[in-house]
Amino acid sequence: MAAWWRPLGLCLLLLVLVGAALDPEPGKWRLRIDANQTKTHYLLRKTLFNSSSITLKWTQENCVSEVTLDVTWYLRSFHCFDEYSTVKDDTIANYFGATTEQRKDGSGYYIQHRYKPFKCEKNTISRELQVNVFDQPKPLLNRTLSIVPERIPKPVAKRSTEGKKEEEKQLKNEQKFPNKTKGMATHLGTVAQAWEDAPYFFIIQVQGRNTSNKNWSLILEVEMLGPHGYISATDWPLMIFYMVMCIIYVLYSVVWLFLLAYYWKDLLQIQYWIGGVILLGMLEKAVFYAEFHTIAQQGVSVHGAVVFAELLSAVKRTLARVLVIIAALGYSIVKPSLGTTSSQVIGIGLLYLLFSSVEGVLRVAVERSTAAMTICEISLALIDSCIVWWIFVSLSQTMKQLKLRRSLVKLLLYRHFTNTLIFAVFASVIFIIWVTMTFRIPACQSDWREQWIEDAFWRFLFSLLLLVIMFLWRPSANNQRYSYSPLVDEVDDEEEEEQLISEAFEGMKIRPIKSESNGAVKPNKMDEDLKWVEENIPASLTDVALPTLLDSDEEIMTTKFEISKME
Repeated sequence: MAAWWRPLGLCLLLLVLVGAALDPEPGKWRLRIDANQTKTHYLLRKTLFNSSSITLKWTQENCVSEVTLDVTWYLRSFHCFDEYSTVKDDTIANYFGATTEQRKDGSGYYIQHRYKPFKCEKNTISRELQVNVFDQPKPLLNRTLSIVPERIPKPVAKRSTEGKKEEEKQLKNEQKFPNKTKGMATHLGTVAQAWEDAPYFFIIQVQGRNTSNKNWSLILEVEMLGPHGYISATDWPLMIFYMVMCIIYVLYSVVWLFLLAYYWKDLLQIQYWIGGVILLGMLEKAVFYAEFHTIAQQGVSVHGAVVFAELLSAVKRTLARVLVIIAALGYSIVKPSLGTTSSQVIGIGLLYLLFSSVEGVLRVAVERSTAAMTICEISLALIDSCIVWWIFVSLSQTMKQLKLRRSLVKLLLYRHFTNTLIFAVFASVIFIIWVTMTFRIPACQSDWREQWIEDAFWRFLFSLLLLVIMFLWRPSANNQRYSYSPLVDEVDDEEEEEQLISEAFEGMKIRPIKSESNGAVKPNKMDEDLKWVEENIPASLTDVALPTLLDSDEEIMTTKFEISKME
């Protein structure tokens, strides 16, 4: 049978890394504008909730000689997330002041506000740019026809039953809160208010009328505050998700720590690895939640904390992959130690840790379109593909050894583990198809509210996989029957043996055991054992999913040694 899962694993990991995690969007900006700068337009982007306020403050200016400045800002909403996310700084001028769509499906609304000329004086602090009445958004005109398309609704409430109820509700709110005048800026420095849940551009233009005067500078502060604080509309679901996942990992840790303490005399080495992955997962989710919570409360995140969160995430993902590899190799179950394979496991783990750490730091420190980011993403995809290939090859060889030894308990454990991995692969393929149909193929990505699922799914899927690993390798009073034993595994209780046989080899014809006249069991030859295994063990889900693989020289020698003990 063809190794169908090898190209599948390659495509899976390559597509996974295409949709990288969304970087948290800040809620506060501090812009330093200098006359010597060639840059005149400053772009701030953020996805906002409806009724979010935008504040613009002129906090400091330093003009050696008096100069007149023109300040203009432009606020625009997007209905297509892909257009919003792909705009670069060198194309800001094409969007600033635009009243028409930049592309055929680039619908949205805009507001442009121009202030009266300001005189920049020496060391003046806290000059406000507040507006008394909010400007009403205008729909963008069609790019080719220069008319308002009918498919773009105007931001005016319809005179329907629901509209009348909404107006009555607003009237009651105005009577209850008389200070909140409709369309009036009530907060100090507020210049605009979001009119819908959408991605927004806020572009500021500052120009000096006297171009020969280069002795002036000023500092502008911009704040975007929504109903949930400074956090953006795309990051808000992620913050809730990380909070829930942190609680789940805390429960994982409490349960696992209790089991380790209760069965501390009969623990396996792999159970300590599982505890380490749970601990790092809990710390990772807590740090990411703290990062999003800091942005929601303060508007900006601590740069060192962001880098630390990315490094911690890289360590956790590395240890998680190592855990699955050593579980597939049969560490402490089939083998007492990894032997020479341990150096290979450590090597690929360090290689993945290196590239994932560099990729995470570059993602939060520099622009994501750099060549270094591309190299890291391709390298991680190749390493992950090798890990997937190694895991399934190791599972196939481990289950072969267990069949030859007739270790029914261990074989059943690895069969459940393999079925779980196959389920994870199919779930990943289905999710990748959904992501491609939703976020890749459409020319206009209007479902931007679901962007957070692309990052949350993989973390949630691993948490389910970790839960299965915890259940299969859980500490118990019968841990020793899972530990490595060079002899054939025996079951003391005959009823338990029959039950395990029926579960592991359902529909299999049981070979009768011949005895000598004195009651001793007659030994069987190696050829008879191998023939019996091939004829009587039927193909199961794992046998179909995993192709027949050639054993290495070391595995062949180990198998012969184990069979010789059975004679």
